[in-house]
Amino acid sequence: MTGNELTGRFRSSDDELTPPAAASAFLGDADGIAAYEDAIDRARQHLVESFATAEEPYAGTDHETLRERLDTCSVFPDEGTSLEETLETVAEEVLADSVRVHDPSCVAHLHCPPAIPALAAEVLLSATNQSLDSFDQAPAASVLEERVVDACCDLFGYPTGADGVFTGGGTESNLLGLLLARDWYCKTRFDRTVQTGGLPPQGADLRLICSDAAHFTAEQAAHHLGLGEDAVVTVATDGDRRINLRALDDTLDRLEAEGRHPFAIVATAGTTDFGSIDPLSPLADRAADRDLWLHVDAAYGGACAISDRLRPKLAGIDRADSIAVDFHKLFYQPISCGAFLLRDADHYRLLERNAAYLNPERDDAAGVPNLVSKSLRTTRRFDALKPFVTFNALGRTGMADCVEYVCALADAAADEIRADPALELCCDPELSAVVFRYRSADATGRINRAIRDELLADGEALLARTSVDGTPALKFTLLNPRTTIADLRGILEAVVDRGETLERELSTSA
Repeated sequence: MTGNELTGRFRSSDDELTPPAAASAFLGDADGIAAYEDAIDRARQHLVESFATAEEPYAGTDHETLRERLDTCSVFPDEGTSLEETLETVAEEVLADSVRVHDPSCVAHLHCPPAIPALAAEVLLSATNQSLDSFDQAPAASVLEERVVDACCDLFGYPTGADGVFTGGGTESNLLGLLLARDWYCKTRFDRTVQTGGLPPQGADLRLICSDAAHFTAEQAAHHLGLGEDAVVTVATDGDRRINLRALDDTLDRLEAEGRHPFAIVATAGTTDFGSIDPLSPLADRAADRDLWLHVDAAYGGACAISDRLRPKLAGIDRADSIAVDFHKLFYQPISCGAFLLRDADHYRLLERNAAYLNPERDDAAGVPNLVSKSLRTTRRFDALKPFVTFNALGRTGMADCVEYVCALADAAADEIRADPALELCCDPELSAVVFRYRSADATGRINRAIRDELLADGEALLARTSVDGTPALKFTLLNPRTTIADLRGILEAVVDRGETLERELSTSA
């Protein structure tokens, strides 16, 4: 007997509630399934016509124009029109002015073109709408996430007893790693447990160490943890833009002499600007010698683990206490999709919380996978499905080929820049980022800023902007395996042409 059939205990009455007309917009019967199929087909058509087949990486529309135009769009109309009309509006007003991350000239950010198998997975996970906080909200999804996490731990060389969880990306993963690092340190050094907030005794200044090229989320995490951004001590980098080990040793000695309490080293495997990878094995040695937590932010460079050729770049990562890895960068997954990996799953006890309605203690005793106990979030998407589908469709070697290709493409682009006297290469590429400048007589750097802005406004190319040693610079962030060296030559020619034009205009106005 189904839940919709009457058993005789509860009888119908004349004042039965009738579902609203809008209930037809949900799955549940044949009409709902037909409506879903029609909606997905219409959305697919608009995506292809208004986005996927466009010829430039961006239409070039400025933010003021977009605000003026979208201000006329109703967000909460009293009465709806139709899905067909709404999707047409979205196609005209949103899709047409979206960045086409699949375009070969979209080379600005760590913002990847998503692989088609992952897009198929998005359709499945969005419609099933599993919530990865408790087993009874996501049975198969919870178990599959555990399986994917186990495989990731194996990929990075973690031993038996490691664990992890999917996150929204590096920001969340770094915060989770440093939260556990702080609470672990306070528990072991000060006998402070989570019941006292994990905080050290008053006056015990905690410090975490990273390079001056580390991601800003180290400081953000310190702020969120109540330590204050001053708790982050940055160390200079060497000529390869990696953390300087001698400077690190001096910093640790100084902090301990001052009575500070360094509790964690944050290593970076793939800095945002240069893709530089800190020397992980020597950092693991120092963390072990001084009894510090080693967290590796491998949001960018973690993809090297799938490549036999690139994997040596991550030597020593298996010794880290925790790792942040993003699948929505060089693993080609749609945003958002990241993971946090923990070498010793016992440290998760520092986060333990139980709620009777969600993850009661009896579930823990029975081994029920209520994954909320591993995460900073409660409601969480089934993002693990995306890399699972992608890797099973393309294989590890297929994905590795893409990662290896864009890294080789970066080397080729660097060669082109070295060969052009109008351009300056700022650093040899380590992964797939290439930082360079147009050589300008103007020391302020405004020529390079203007080049990037004009190319964006014209929709010709999307280049990243950054600053190197206090001077503006340009950057290729190469993630797209469809981008060719011919595409990059075209962009470099446009950079030089714009630069020369701007130089002439500057000299004329002077």
